[in-house]
Order: sequence, then structure tokens, then C-alpha cells
Amino acid sequence: MPDCHVQGMTLMNTEYGLNAADFSARAQAEPDVNRPLLQRAGLALRWLALICLGLWLSGCATGSYSGSPAGQWVTIQKGDTLGQIARDADIPLLRLTRFNPGVKIRDLKVGQRILVPTARERAPSGGPYRYQLRPGDTYSKVGRYFGASPQRIQAANPGKDPNDLDVGMLISVPLNGGPSRSAPAARASGGSLVARPDPGPLQKPGQSWRWPAAGSVTREFGTNGNGQLAPMQIRTAASGIASAPARGEVRFADSMRQLGNVVILHHSGNLQSVLAQCGEILVKVGQQVTPGTPLCRVARGNNGQHELLFDVRHGGKPIDPREILEKR
Repeated sequence: MPDCHVQGMTLMNTEYGLNAADFSARAQAEPDVNRPLLQRAGLALRWLALICLGLWLSGCATGSYSGSPAGQWVTIQKGDTLGQIARDADIPLLRLTRFNPGVKIRDLKVGQRILVPTARERAPSGGPYRYQLRPGDTYSKVGRYFGASPQRIQAANPGKDPNDLDVGMLISVPLNGGPSRSAPAARASGGSLVARPDPGPLQKPGQSWRWPAAGSVTREFGTNGNGQLAPMQIRTAASGIASAPARGEVRFADSMRQLGNVVILHHSGNLQSVLAQCGEILVKVGQQVTPGTPLCRVARGNNGQHELLFDVRHGGKPIDPREILEKR
């Protein structure tokens, strides 16, 4: 019963596996970046200021609710957006959209009611979802909402009496075609335990992917100095353009806390690509792209460089982009 703005936090930590800490680790490890600001306020205030500035620049308005909407049903009013609601709830936009099947992110209707998940709930690709019971919930009601049978929900929650459910209890909700029990918990980058179904062996595409941007690789995919899994980083020219590495569909094109603008593509073979630290976004959600389609302009970072973060996922799990990129 998954934007971007992760818990301080993780974005796509559970939905895409992307962890905001992965991307911000470099900033934490380089205290000389933006030294004047650090000397005045310290690292914590620096991040707080950047987050507040980002919300202000994005035109974030007060929602049609008081306080945080997390855990509530929200009635859409004029001017509301899912991005704004996700920011106010401090959850990823992807999680919010997955908790509202059938709701179109670009076509909200005044009077429409949406369910806003909490920070405890999760919506990984393929399921199972982690859902927090609300007043009046039953396995049948939750199943109807998410399109799952109450029998499978009961099977996914051994030891929980379906006739004695407590409000606030966390349950596992398998999606149709997904596992009936929670997949084994795998330790995701950043240290949190995340349940993700095994996507199986990687079937490499028939044609190698093209590189998403011209430039030099300044960081390879792998574990960084803090022991966290970090994506590939590509330094481009000031006028650098990031383009589609392969044919696919734009599933996300918006801002994310600590990641700047982000574009997410879904490709055949259960592959996803994520391009972060973008400036101007040049595509729209739902757009079909081919290799070389311009996706965004690469933004300038705090260190004065234009660096693109490039991440590739197989079924939501990170893989080394070089496994499928053209050799160079």
C-alpha cells in the first residue's frame, strides 16, 4: 500500500540502489572545497544552506497540508506537484509514485487523493514493498491497492496474524510476479539493509553502449575511500552534453537533493542508467531515446569542474559501466 530527496539520505537506495551518500562522500572528504563557507559555518550548516537554497530555487511552495505529509492521504489542490510533496515528506519521488499506481506524475488532478509513504516504507523495483499499516487496513485492502493477492501478502509475512494487525506495523507486500517472501537482505552502499530481488545473470547487450559524455574518467566505479560504493565520474568540458548511452525510455528527469538534476533511463535487458549532476535537462519523462540523444548539460560542481556521475544498474543492482560500454 521512489525525486529524489532522500533521507539525508538515500535516493534510490532502495528503489534504484543509488545512495546520496555515495555522491556526497567526495564533498565530505574534501573539506577545502568551498573553504570560505566552511570556515564561516562548518560542514553541517553548509549542507543545510545548500538544501534550503535548492528548495527555494525550485520554487517549492507550501503544500495543501500542514507539517510533513509523510504517512498521510493528501488531496491534490491547485499548484501541488508530486515533487513538492516528496520534498515536504523528505522521501524519494520514485517511492511516492510507486505508492500511487495509476497516478500520472505530469497529469495530477485537483481533488485527486494520493498516499504519501513514510521514511520507514520502501518501494524497490519489482517488489516486495515495505508497507506501514494504517487504520482500517487489512491484507485484502492493501492487496487491492497494490494489485497483490491477500494470500501472497500473508505468505510474505509469516508469524503475523492477519486478524490481529496493529496500526504502524511494517509488512511485506509482494507485487504480482514478484517473490512471495522478502528477498534476502543485501547490504546496499551506504550501509543500510535493502531487500532486492536477484535480477539473475547479466545478459550483455548485442551492441556495446556508447559513452554518455566526452571527457576523462576521474573516478572509476567501485568502493571509495569511505568504503561506500561510488559511481563512475566523467569530467567534461564546460559545454559538455550528456547523451543516451543506448536506446531506452526516460523514466525520471528532475532534481534530486545533493545530486542536482538527474536523468534516469530504462533499457532492454532489465538495465537502467542514471546520469546525475546535470544542469539543464533536455528530455522529458516518457520520451524514447536512441544512442546519442542529448539528455542534459553537465553542471559545474563546487570544485569548479564539470563532472557527470554515471551509474548503471541491472535490475536495480549496480554494475561496472565498463562491462557494457565501448572500449576506449
